Amino acid sequence: MHVTDFIIAGGGLIGLLTARELRQAGAHVTVVERGATGQESSWAGGGILSPLYPWRCPGAVTALVRWSQGHYPLLAHTLADETGLDVEWLQNGLMVLDVDEQTQALAWARQSGAKLNLLNRIEMLQHEPQLGASAVAEALWLPDVAQVRNPRLLKALRHSVLASGVRLKEQAEITGLIVDGDHVAGVETASERIMASKVVVTAGAWSDNLLRFYGEIMPVRGQMILFRAAPGLVSRIVVHNDHYVIPRRDGRVLAGSTVEYAGFDKSTTPQALIALRQAAVALVPTLAECEIEHHWAGLRPGTAQARNGVPYIGEHPRVRGLYVNTGHFRNGVVMAPASARLLADIIVGRAPIIDPMPYQIMDAP
Repeated sequence: MHVTDFIIAGGGLIGLLTARELRQAGAHVTVVERGATGQESSWAGGGILSPLYPWRCPGAVTALVRWSQGHYPLLAHTLADETGLDVEWLQNGLMVLDVDEQTQALAWARQSGAKLNLLNRIEMLQHEPQLGASAVAEALWLPDVAQVRNPRLLKALRHSVLASGVRLKEQAEITGLIVDGDHVAGVETASERIMASKVVVTAGAWSDNLLRFYGEIMPVRGQMILFRAAPGLVSRIVVHNDHYVIPRRDGRVLAGSTVEYAGFDKSTTPQALIALRQAAVALVPTLAECEIEHHWAGLRPGTAQARNGVPYIGEHPRVRGLYVNTGHFRNGVVMAPASARLLADIIVGRAPIIDPMPYQIMDAP
């Protein structure tokens, strides 16, 4: 039997960042991961440090996004110093071609103070010369939007938390929570009991497996493809009709993504491959000449429609010491630093970075 201060149930981006925050606060932390660290939705996403359409988001999502966006450059720099790994934080801007979003987007920018410009066709081509001839005549341009290469971010975080003294148990699926009266006491795996007075569920799409008595998280499949392209072929993140392309420094271009309610099925489909390729080529026609190097799927942690993408961050209403940091749906990477900091603030009793009320778990009737 192992005893620790905190058990983090789930070793994705949110789990690793939460472990890092709690370790920096002086706690002994054990991360328990059902598979390999950071190999689920954290790895599978695109790494855009913005919602695709930020003006569609409720204020609670925007608050987490804005705090994280302001802190990602420092996080990337700190991880590089700690681990020698470059997570490829890159501020190359987001161009949105959905003309019907302009009124809402411009109003959001005025209210939030976000930098947003309306580009004409000539300006669009100056920013992204490879745009298709059939693209719209105007675009919304968010120059401050950045990206990270999320697999590298996860690798760096894993090195960082291990070096700091966090204990990491991989290939150890949690089969249940140990609850003593109204207080959590630890977790059970197939091979052992791990005892702790505080447990944080950061298991993404699998969170509901541990919170059966609550039940709000569902898997939402997202498929993506990767083009092998020459560096510089695409230079900006471009979005249209909920599809996007993301250029990496080495020339590779990600194209995504689908939103599918298919349970825990992570298989890819030929239909999605065709649809994603067609959408990407419509945005950047020269991608038609590039090899598709990889096609994969991940499972996002979706929530009930009424929450509109607002994650659960806080203590469970009926089990003391049981905390939740999950349900980030499509915006887990961009909200992760703020989500981890906010939960750590709540747990250790610090002044919270933002109002924690919108993220509370409401007790089921």
